[in-house]
Amino acid sequence: MIDIGKKIRALRLGNDLTQEELASRLELTKGYISQLENNLTSPSIQTLFAILEVLGTDIHTFFGNEPDLTVVFKKEDFNEKENEELKNTISWIVPNALKYQMEPIIIKLAPGGQSVIDNPHAGEEFGYVLEGQVTLVLNRKRYIIKKGETFYYLANKEHYLINNGTSAAKVLWISTPPMF
Repeated sequence: MIDIGKKIRALRLGNDLTQEELASRLELTKGYISQLENNLTSPSIQTLFAILEVLGTDIHTFFGNEPDLTVVFKKEDFNEKENEELKNTISWIVPNALKYQMEPIIIKLAPGGQSVIDNPHAGEEFGYVLEGQVTLVLNRKRYIIKKGETFYYLANKEHYLINNGTSAAKVLWISTPPMF
């Protein structure tokens, strides 16, 4: 069962409105809004439509049973995999990214480490070097990218990263569509 009062309160707060401000916009009383939010009264259909319009939504969205999407992911949600042979560690920082359009990872490369050699595929890739320095090998051409610099390319050529430096490197790497 849908808790109408709770949903109205959440929408009101999401719009940064007080009960008084919402009531004023609807020519209702603050007490009536309070009663609605506490499920002590029910709005007429006409009043509900007016409330939803002021709160920037509609009846279909309000009563839709779409589950809330997770928007924030914490470190404990990340999945990490170490590749000792290639001297890298990949952290998938958005769980189940395969269902999205982009897949962000953080790859840590030890000195002498590299990513897997990625064959040409559809899509685009972007990276931001968080620590150290890496070499992007794109279709056998090499690009040196330092901390604070970015790279962006179409993924239709063989590509991978190498850490030729003496300290570890860390890169935020985003692929679309998800590939890692």
